[in-house]
Amino acid sequence: MASAALTFVRRLCWRLPCGTRPTQAVWVPAIHLHMTAATMQVSQKDFQKAQEQLKLLKKDPGNEVKLKLYALFKQATEGPCNAPKPGMLDFVKKAKWDAWNSLGNLSQDDARQKYADLVSSLVSAESARQKKEASPEEGRHDGYETLIVTTKNNITKIMFNRPDRKNALNHQMYREIIKALEEAGKNDSTIAVITGNGDYYSSGNDLNNFANVQPGEMEKMAKDGAVLLKDFVGHFIDFPKPLIAVVNGPAIGICVTVLGLCDLVYASDRATFHTPFSQLGQSPEGCSSYLFPKIMGSAKASEMLLFNKKLTAAEACAQGLVTEVFPDSSFQKEVWARLEDFASLPKNSLAVSKQLLRSLEKEKLHAVNSRECEVLTERWLSDECVNAIVSFFQKKSKL
Repeated sequence: MASAALTFVRRLCWRLPCGTRPTQAVWVPAIHLHMTAATMQVSQKDFQKAQEQLKLLKKDPGNEVKLKLYALFKQATEGPCNAPKPGMLDFVKKAKWDAWNSLGNLSQDDARQKYADLVSSLVSAESARQKKEASPEEGRHDGYETLIVTTKNNITKIMFNRPDRKNALNHQMYREIIKALEEAGKNDSTIAVITGNGDYYSSGNDLNNFANVQPGEMEKMAKDGAVLLKDFVGHFIDFPKPLIAVVNGPAIGICVTVLGLCDLVYASDRATFHTPFSQLGQSPEGCSSYLFPKIMGSAKASEMLLFNKKLTAAEACAQGLVTEVFPDSSFQKEVWARLEDFASLPKNSLAVSKQLLRSLEKEKLHAVNSRECEVLTERWLSDECVNAIVSFFQKKSKL
C-alpha cells in the first residue's frame, strides 16, 4: 500500500530559507516574529509526520486523493506550479499537472497544513474502518474489498462499499459484483438485493479506469473493458432469483442502465437517475438501448440515453423505471420490512416464475448486450471519447 499511496509523492530533505533583514524592523513587533517562526516550525513538523503516516496506510486511497496529495506536496515544497503543461494524451502527467496548477498561489504553509489535514482524515477513516471490520456483520461473506455481502433471513445483500468514491465501479468492483451474483444465485437465499453504502447508490464507472492508460495500450484497454462489461451485464440477465435494487441515493451510468434488468427497483425520494453517455463521448450499455424504450417509451428513453436528462425518483417512477418511491427518512425501515416479507415466500416458486418471465427475452437481451459492448469498444477508441474524458478530468481538477 505504501508504494501505491506514495506514487505521486517524493521525499526530500528540508532546508529553512535564510532570513532576510526587514527594511522597517522597527514597525514589526518582536512577538509577532516569534509566533510566525513557531507556527512555521510546527507546520513543517506536522508535514513530515504526515508523510510518515501516509506510508502506514494499508488501503489505497484512490487516484483522486493521491492527486490531491501530490498537488499539495508539490505546492508545499516548490510553491505554485512551475512545470510545462504536458500533452493532452499523457493522461497521468496531465492529471498531475492540472491538480498542482489548480492550487494557484496557495502559500506553502497552507499547503503543508492542508496536506497534513488530508492525511489525518485518511488515517482516521482507515482506523474507523478497521474497527468496524474487527466486528464483522452477521452472515457476512469473506473475500470482498469493494463490497459488503451478507446473507441473512433468506436475503443476500450486495452493498457497494466505496463511499469515499461515491461507490464508483473500478475493475475490481466489477469482478466482485460478478462473484457476488454467482454466489447469491447458488446459495439458499430466496432473493438478492443490491444497494449502496453512504450517500450515493453509485456514481457509475470510475473514470480513473481510463486515467492510467498509456496511448499504446488503448486498444487492449477497450477490448478488455468490453469483455468485462459483457460478462457483468450477462450475470444480471442470467440471475436466477428475484433481484431487487434498493436505490439509496444518486445513481449514474451503468448502475442506472442495469436497473432495467432488476425485478423491482425501490428508491429513496432523494435518489436521482442519470446516464450522461453523450457527454462522455460514449454510448448506452446494460441492455438499456432495448429495455428503456420498452419501459418508458421511445421519447422518454431518448431524453435519458441521448440527451443526458437526469430524472428525479418521482420522474423515474412515473416512467416505469422505478417501482416505488419512499421518503428518505423512512426508506430503509419500510423497504427492508417489505423485503423480509418477500423472502418468506416459497423460494422455488419465485425462481421458477422469474425464469418464465425472463426466458422469452433472454436470448434477445444477450444479443443486445453483445452489440452494445461492440459499439462501446469503438467509442472508447475514438478521438471524440478521449477528448471528452480529458475534458472531464480538466473540469474536475478545477473544482
